[in-house]
Amino acid sequence: MRKVTFGVANSLDNYIARKDHGVDWILWGEEAASGMTAFWQKIDTVVMGRKTYEPTLKSGRPWPSYPGVKNYVFSRRLRESPHKNVQIISEGAAEFIRKLKREKGKGILVMGGGELAKSLFEANLIDEIGLSIQPVLLGSGIPLFLPTERQVDLELLECKTFKNGCVLVTYRVKH
Repeated sequence: MRKVTFGVANSLDNYIARKDHGVDWILWGEEAASGMTAFWQKIDTVVMGRKTYEPTLKSGRPWPSYPGVKNYVFSRRLRESPHKNVQIISEGAAEFIRKLKREKGKGILVMGGGELAKSLFEANLIDEIGLSIQPVLLGSGIPLFLPTERQVDLELLECKTFKNGCVLVTYRVKH
């Protein structure tokens, strides 16, 4: 069965974006780029919610195209994407991810969004969590994790510190 990883950058006070959805505070560097290049070799599917995807639409920037990677956006509002390699999914995320996990392929990355992650944690579909903890306290914003109906136990797999002050932490979800 394919592995589902929830990957996100967060502030030390556990926000994934400013209240206005701004992510200008996220640091990028050679170490992170190197790690991401290796990670992208292990996945072939990216899923995200509308609220993670919409800032890209509003920015007018082209959607990044990674060879062999399928991109799905869960939304009941959006009908189609201007990005040719992004498919809009209106069915429930848990059911869709459950089907994807049974298909042949590489790993699945759940990018960003606390609401989408909450639904997938509650459905017991996330296998790993990768957090890029940024050296900043935002004070307020969009929270990393929303309240859930159950406790999720984790096992630490890896912890890397970067020269720019970021910490990459990877956990396995104990099912």
